[in-house]
Amino acid sequence: MFTRMLKLRLLNAVAPAYFFAATTATFILHFCLFIPTIFPNPDTSLRSSTALHATVFLFLMFNALGNYIMTIKYPAESDNEIAIPVCSPSCSDKVDSHYLLNGRHFCKLCRKVIFRRDHHCFFTGNCIGNKNMRYFIMFCIYTSCVCMYSLVLGVAFLTVEYSISFENPLTFLTLLPLSTAYFFMGTIPGLQLFLVLMLYVWLGIGLVCAGFCCQQVLLVARGQTWCQMQRGELVDNRSPWRANLKDVFGARWILGLILPVQTVEMYSEDTDGLKQD
Repeated sequence: MFTRMLKLRLLNAVAPAYFFAATTATFILHFCLFIPTIFPNPDTSLRSSTALHATVFLFLMFNALGNYIMTIKYPAESDNEIAIPVCSPSCSDKVDSHYLLNGRHFCKLCRKVIFRRDHHCFFTGNCIGNKNMRYFIMFCIYTSCVCMYSLVLGVAFLTVEYSISFENPLTFLTLLPLSTAYFFMGTIPGLQLFLVLMLYVWLGIGLVCAGFCCQQVLLVARGQTWCQMQRGELVDNRSPWRANLKDVFGARWILGLILPVQTVEMYSEDTDGLKQD
């Protein structure tokens, strides 16, 4: 157990650093390579396209980073419990958290009691629960959009700069192994290999975030958490799915879709605890 907890703590420190490194690389590639190469010396007819691409990217990046910060700013820790509980011998969750009563968990990574805990996110370094679920979902949506948008511009850049054709669907599947081999043979520069690696990074992060988003929206609509689903517990939630979504996204949910702002009041732990086991 000690070795596994050590690995989890290491992942909890490395994952945010990886996220910020990928974000910085994406920002630099967009404004230093993609836009200047795809739209070189834009005349009057191309200035609008250049401005549009830059605006779309900045909007997506602003919302992704904004919701990332809001996820950390509003942690899911319980305000009413600050004492560190002792894990009982019959505790079934002995790795990163263990279950307490009334929907509360104690996370050994956060070292805090979490109210309505869903899961621990290593990229944000904290637990996802009632207070930051909406920001986490929007963070996944916009991160996925940023990655897919970067993937499209990355493919366009490789096509323009290095004359790589992606008409054949197998090109993307064989691009990384062939580029790695050509790099060690001295045929292609290191920048081209780095861009190919970033294509796969964007694709992987984009698909993972999209999957997380779909899963979390489904769980929220059902009034269930990931912890409950892992234990195979059925939630006796008589609220309709619209009410469950409104509890998380708030009445001003449209504003929350375009800006990383608070759109719902903080939950009352005493009343919401009745929804949990």
